[in-house]
Amino acid sequence: MPATMIFVNLPVKDLEAAKAFWEKVGYTCNPQFSDDRGACLVISDTIYAMLLTEARFKEFTHKSIADTATSTEALLCLSADSRDEVDALVGAALAGGASEPRPAQDHGFMYGRAFEDLDGHTWEIVWMDPAAVRG
Repeated sequence: MPATMIFVNLPVKDLEAAKAFWEKVGYTCNPQFSDDRGACLVISDTIYAMLLTEARFKEFTHKSIADTATSTEALLCLSADSRDEVDALVGAALAGGASEPRPAQDHGFMYGRAFEDLDGHTWEIVWMDPAAVRG
């Protein structure tokens, strides 16, 4: 059975700014699935974020778009291969204009940090010691 893929759809206020931010973080967009109303952000072979203009996003739901300044619609968590990778990815996001909503969380066997992207979506980057998950 092929690996399950995930396509997270996120509203963005400024599509070009969002694409530029994610490029600074180290990701690319697949032009085959991108246009002036949305961009397919490639996170891995199985994880994609569809960055959609608010107008395009509203075509998929009858609900209001969450105001990320006052509420959280989701916490998006990505794994990292090391503590250094956590710090590097969050560092790149911060250099690109993101904010860090809380201090790093260090539990010894697990280390994580978070950032809020330009549209206020919260992304968590977490490393877990592989020995801690083997049972």
